[in-house]
Amino acid sequence: MKADEYQRLAGRTLIDEPDSVYSSAEIMLVWNALGLAGEAGEVADTVKKAVFHRHGINRDELIKELGDVLWYVAALCSKLDVSMSDVMEHNITKLIKPFPDGYSSDASKARADVQQ
Repeated sequence: MKADEYQRLAGRTLIDEPDSVYSSAEIMLVWNALGLAGEAGEVADTVKKAVFHRHGINRDELIKELGDVLWYVAALCSKLDVSMSDVMEHNITKLIKPFPDGYSSDASKARADVQQ
């Protein structure tokens, strides 16, 4: 599935914008940003339990939680009127700068994109 198709389909399940003293755009941004943070925490907790509690990786649970993270990313993109593919493209462009030949420890230390 392509990112923009996912965003469109996920957008069908966005909640209605609540009445509030804040603008509905502000409320929805906060709501989705907090949801993203919460779901990212659930990903971290699943990995923590797998490694430090020695539960082993529960791939199905991790995939479910990553899907929830992705849903909130798509929701934020939709509320900001930006496509997920644009966000992905901007991110790759940003990563190419410090890591033109791919990640390496040396490139990470040098951070070619940061003047020293």
